[in-house]
Formats: sequence, C-alpha cells, structure tokens
Amino acid sequence: MTIVKKPTPEELTAIAAGLGMHLTDTERDAFLELMGGMETFNLLAEMPNPVPPVQYPRTPGVFPEPADNPNNAWYVKSTVKGAATGKLAGKTVALKDNICLAGVPMTNGASTLEGYTPEVDATIVTRMLDAGATILGKTQCEYFCLSSGSNTSSHGPVHNPLKRGYSAGGSSSGSAAVVANGEVDMAIGGDQGGSIRMPAACCGIYGMKPTWGLVPYTGIMPIELTLDHAGPMTATVADNALLLEVLAGADGLDPRQGGITVAPYTEALGAGIAGLRIGVLQEGFTWPQSEADVNAMVRKGIDVLRKLGAVVEDVSIPMHAGPAMAIWSGIANEGLTAQMMLGNGYGFNWKGLYLPSLMDAHAGWRQRADELSDTLKVCMLTGQYLTQKYRGHFYAKSQNLARRLTAAYDEALDRYDLLVMPTNPVKPKPFPTPAMSIVDAVRQSTELLPNCAPFDVTGHPAMTVPCGLSDGLPAGLMFVAKHGDEMTIYRAASAWESGVDWKSIRP
Repeated sequence: MTIVKKPTPEELTAIAAGLGMHLTDTERDAFLELMGGMETFNLLAEMPNPVPPVQYPRTPGVFPEPADNPNNAWYVKSTVKGAATGKLAGKTVALKDNICLAGVPMTNGASTLEGYTPEVDATIVTRMLDAGATILGKTQCEYFCLSSGSNTSSHGPVHNPLKRGYSAGGSSSGSAAVVANGEVDMAIGGDQGGSIRMPAACCGIYGMKPTWGLVPYTGIMPIELTLDHAGPMTATVADNALLLEVLAGADGLDPRQGGITVAPYTEALGAGIAGLRIGVLQEGFTWPQSEADVNAMVRKGIDVLRKLGAVVEDVSIPMHAGPAMAIWSGIANEGLTAQMMLGNGYGFNWKGLYLPSLMDAHAGWRQRADELSDTLKVCMLTGQYLTQKYRGHFYAKSQNLARRLTAAYDEALDRYDLLVMPTNPVKPKPFPTPAMSIVDAVRQSTELLPNCAPFDVTGHPAMTVPCGLSDGLPAGLMFVAKHGDEMTIYRAASAWESGVDWKSIRP
C-alpha cells in the first residue's frame, strides 16, 4: 500500500516554483497547513483498485531462444487456453506487447518498462479467450509504438519473413511477422498512425483498423486517446472478419464507444462486388517518396476490382495531400507527449479504466530518458516545444481541423462505397545501418505514414490487402469505408482474396 506523506517545506517551495509561484514563508506554511496530513489520499490508498477479474490460468511464460524465434518477432511465449467452445475454438492468437495479459511480462518494446507485469487482461483478451481462442504469447513492437519501421524495439529488430534484413513494418511488427510466417492464425495490432496496416502490407497479410471506438481499448497502453485503435491481423479475410466479430462492441469501460454498432462481419464474405462504387484516391499515389513499382502494382490491383464487377473512378480529395498529415502531426506530437509520456500513459480527464500499476511503472522513463528511441525523442521534443512555446494552440487547431478533414472524406464516401489507394507508398527497406545518420534513419522510419495516418484522425475503417510482389517484397492496397461500414470492406476484401493470386501481380 502506498503511504502518502505531506510534502516538506522545501518540496512545496520547489513544486510552487515549477508552477511559477513564488511563496513567502508565511504563504508556504499556510498552504502546508491547509493541505493537511494527506488523510484523504491515504484513505484512497487503502481502498482496493476495482479492475476486471482474471479468469483463465496462465504462467509468466518464457523468452524464446533464437531457434524458436526466427524473425525475432516474439517477446514472450505463454500459452493461455480459452473456453472449450466458441467462434475462435482451435484458433491461435498473438498479442502485440502493448496489450495487457495478466501475469505475463509487458514492455511495449521499451527498455524503460522492462520488469512490468500487468494484473489485468485487456477486454479483448477476455473476449478472445471466452470465444475459445488459445493465446500463444506477446509479440515485439516498436519502442512505445513510435515507428513504422521494425528496428527500434529494445529487444532488437523484427525481420520481414519474406526477406531477412528488411523491415517488417511497424509498429505492430511482431504481430505481422508471426502471422505471415504461419506461427499463429491471428494477431492483434494497434494503430495510431497506421501501425496495423503498414506492417500488414509489409508482410503480405490482411490488417484491419476498425472504426474508432468499435474495439474497446481497455487494458491496452494508450498513446493518444483520439488516435488509439486496435484490430485484427490475419492471413485470411475470413479469419479477420471472424476475429472482429469477437473483438467489437462496447465494454462499459471505454468511454470512446458511445453510439457504435456491430455487425455479423463474416456474413459479408462471398457477396461479390458487382456494382460496388470505388473511388481511386489520386493524392494517395503522389507522395515524394512514392515508388513507381508500388503504384503500378496497386493500379493493377484496381484493374482486378474492375474485372470483378466494381465501378471504379478516380476521385480527388485535396486535403489528403499535405493538410491531412499536418493535422495528424499536430495531434500526435503534442498529444502523445502530454498523455503517454508526461501523463504516464493515461493522463487525465476521461472516464475509462485506468491502470495505476502501469502508470507507476511507466513513470520511471524520466530517470532513463536517454534510452528512448530517436523517433520517440523527436516526437517528444516537438510536442513539448509546441506546448510550451505555443500553449497547445496547434493541438487544439488540429483537433478542430480534424472535423473538416473527416467531412472531406465523408463527402467522397457519399458518392463511393469505398476509397482505394496504396497502403504504403514504398516497399519495405533494409534496416538502418550504424553508419546511417539519425536524420536519415528517423525519416526512413516515418515514410510509410501518409496514406494511413489521416484515417486514425478521422476514425474511418481502413483495411490493407496484399497486392503484388516486387523484388520479393509485397505492396498493399487499402480500402477505406464510411464510419461503421466494415461490412463493405470485408465484402471487397473477400472478393479480392478469391478473385486474384496477389503474389502473381508484378509492376
């Protein structure tokens, strides 16, 4: 039990100075008296913390040897068997290492969180186990999930199963790799800037970022409340839809879930796409880093959609080219600095389930900040500078502009059932070398973002499907739908999966 002690006079003087107050000795002593002996907070310390119970037995697991971890994709292996029957009976699942699995270590890819073990299961963990799944362990992710590469985890890089020495994408790098390598049927990823879709595309699998709030984020370490998403990563569309059926729905603990609706997603499979209206987002092909072979493969994939009966037309959304990423950056940099780092993961001012044990463990980063990854450091430095120098002005303006960005996509989606574009503008790259500058390494770790990140701001559902190979490395085609319309995405993805051998597509 934590014992709350009254601050010393010297501590209170230092706290006041940090808030811009200059206390006289008289003021300091008066405020110390008014603060009392901390009886109220000691009463809170004595109360049990109400968290969901843990239902299924498990062990802390083992850290796999290299022979059992060919792509360095696993962090810890721990088998947790769920119910004997259910929708996921016989299915094996891996969890990104930012997801709480009670009694099993969790680091979120970060050396500063090493040694933390959560006491709760995330809501989605309980749902999968109740549905009969067998969880096989936790997969590697980027250092606090801040990279689209797969080389920043404190436990070493995750190799692309299709080409060793190349990025598996990020930040859900291990989840994508173990699915692509056939080590599990399904995995869970998290997505704040594309971290489900980008690695799924890099590894040639299916990754769904659901509508914001559809899948409860309870028991998953947050980055930024308005950007956080979790969703399924699978080798088949059928498994993806099946897993989302289990994951989706309000849990009563995540306040972001007001007004969501769920659907029988597997019923969309096999419906075909004859007559479906698809808009090809032209701005998604024109980034400075866009590679010609990636664009060519995605355009050939779009031709397949035409042959399958879809009505396909070009569409332009000017806000997607530049303003969208500026809005995401304004929210992400200040938001993650305030919430995930300075706020010890959860911050304040929302009514969700807090995990004080995680907040306590994560707070130690301040004494070890030099260990943070370069991508995280530059985000924090940017966010803290903007907050201190400009008072949060750009975070606030970005959140306001997010409504205009949402409306721009919605206007196009009033005319089309789906939007399509490349998931990633470029193919997976080799890992940065020690000789590479910090500038070049960090820029490489963020070049996958521009088509994915805007839909974390707007909350539209988006799914990547594998779409061709160039030099042995995959590209992805991304479908985007109206809020809550995952059914149409699964309809299109199912038609795609059955209508083409994606590996046969070449530039």
